[in-house]
Amino acid sequence: MLDRDMHKGISLRPNRMKMRKSKSHQPENQTMAFPEIATVDNIREELEAKSDPSRAAILQKYFKTGQGEYAEGDLFLGVRVPEVRKIASKYRNLELNAVCELLTSLIHEERFLALVIMVNQFSRVGGAGTSRVTGGADGADGARKRHYYQTYMAHLEYINHWDLVDTSAMHIPGAYLFDRAREPLYELAGSDHLWSRRVAIISTYYFIKRDDFEDTLALAEILLHDPHDLMHKAVGWMLREVGKRDRAVEEEFLARTYREMPRTMLRYAIEKFPEELRQAYLKGRV
Repeated sequence: MLDRDMHKGISLRPNRMKMRKSKSHQPENQTMAFPEIATVDNIREELEAKSDPSRAAILQKYFKTGQGEYAEGDLFLGVRVPEVRKIASKYRNLELNAVCELLTSLIHEERFLALVIMVNQFSRVGGAGTSRVTGGADGADGARKRHYYQTYMAHLEYINHWDLVDTSAMHIPGAYLFDRAREPLYELAGSDHLWSRRVAIISTYYFIKRDDFEDTLALAEILLHDPHDLMHKAVGWMLREVGKRDRAVEEEFLARTYREMPRTMLRYAIEKFPEELRQAYLKGRV
């Protein structure tokens, strides 16, 4: 349980020293057009001002940060998500180097805030493509988007919880790869890193929203026997989103796979089905 003294003990100054041991993996020789209007210290001070030790203690449990759990060692200030987003909006023009400093923090809210800023900045660069391409010159906007994408992918070890993945994967790798070759998602799906696998499937939410289901279904099949419950939920969620747009497509996939699908994945996938049909799937009578 974290109290205020404990937060002060682990607080942001010691963490920054630790963070500096982790190099920011930005591609070299790239500069971004967003001017720096604040320092990382300003942002940390605002987050600390909104911290709530009692809420932090609850979040430490909810987000499974204990020894041997999937988010072991993650630290929380107890700042509510709307407050984090409000601070991120205020500092949305923060230099990408500074964003990456926050992204390598030990503090969960700092990493979340960094990803909100990165998504916002990425979305302000040009527009998303409408067709898939495999090569050729991207132009200035494409080069800037590529820089964000490469920076994101170089920091996957820090995008290490479901909320961090879910708030960013569709908006950066998903959006970037929509009109490009999508092999990187298949590489992530084969990773031993839980969160990289989740990035792979959640990235396809961007495709789903544009009625492009092929890669979601292909990755779902690859991840069908993933051992982790958080992947069962993620895959089931994406299948449900496919079904909300085209239930026939989802049911065609389920017809081949639902009997071997983990129960949690199936429950998520069929959550929006009519109750009679949902029960038929659960009882293996489809």
